[in-house]
Amino acid sequence: MRDLVMAGTDGSRSSLTAVEAAAREASLRGADLHVVHAVSRPTLPLRPGEDTRASVARVRAEAEDRARTTAPGVNVTSGVVGGKPTAVLTAHSYAARLMVVGSRGLGGLTGLMAGSTAVHLAAHGACPLLVVRAGGACKGPVVLAVDGSHAGTAAVRFAFTEAALRKADLLALHAWTPWSAPMPPPPDRTMPHAAAPGALAEHEACLLSEAIAGQRGDFPDVNVVCRTGRRTARTALIDASRTAQLLVVGARGHGGFAGLLLGSVSQALLHHAQCPVAVVKATARHDHPAPPAARRRPTRPTGPPGGGPRTAVG
Repeated sequence: MRDLVMAGTDGSRSSLTAVEAAAREASLRGADLHVVHAVSRPTLPLRPGEDTRASVARVRAEAEDRARTTAPGVNVTSGVVGGKPTAVLTAHSYAARLMVVGSRGLGGLTGLMAGSTAVHLAAHGACPLLVVRAGGACKGPVVLAVDGSHAGTAAVRFAFTEAALRKADLLALHAWTPWSAPMPPPPDRTMPHAAAPGALAEHEACLLSEAIAGQRGDFPDVNVVCRTGRRTARTALIDASRTAQLLVVGARGHGGFAGLLLGSVSQALLHHAQCPVAVVKATARHDHPAPPAARRRPTRPTGPPGGGPRTAVG
């Protein structure tokens, strides 16, 4: 069965940009694309003289048209499901290799760069999430946030894959401060714990090299640039996002509080990064059991062929 990329749409400009990005991602991967419209009546984009059914049909048709125009060779299907977008898209993420959503949809609070659906999916979705914003696309590098944690391994692999698919450079970025980076122990127990000047910077540079070393052999054509710096990760990554075409980050890394599914740096990037952000969790999609919402029997199935998620017309 072919891989499946999914996109959420609600008729907003941001969601249509996400559909276009999802179509490009599906084309790069040789995957199918399924567009999901979660219908929640308080946020239906009704136009003057338009009823619910007409609104649903319009949003669905416009999304399909955008996808097919963007990537004519991609097999595009769509479905409409009644329910909150957070619940519907989370359930669908168990059948996807990649979920793509807009940074903000209809009904978002003014001033928030990332809406509640994007933040919820980044924390609870079962596959990597790509969050895109309306606007022009940059041709810069793919930027990878590296913290050296085990949880970030999946993000490293995803970033290399994206750079290879896009034929882009990969900028592996590791930012640290004396407060966030542990002081390396002395090589001899009899030596004082005070490190020599530059020891911490050298230790953090080695951490970055080790974090990406395992992927270089699998992606020999990807040009990798490594950069470390003494500054906060949030500041360094937001600055890098201004000239990047994609920023890849793990859902959680070092320093996270137990029980939190989305780290503070990941949340900050969803709200403030200037380019699309991919949030990659440590666990793969097939490691998750199907949630109860995904096992409910919908009516009038309209999902994609080949075992994809079944959806229902609302």
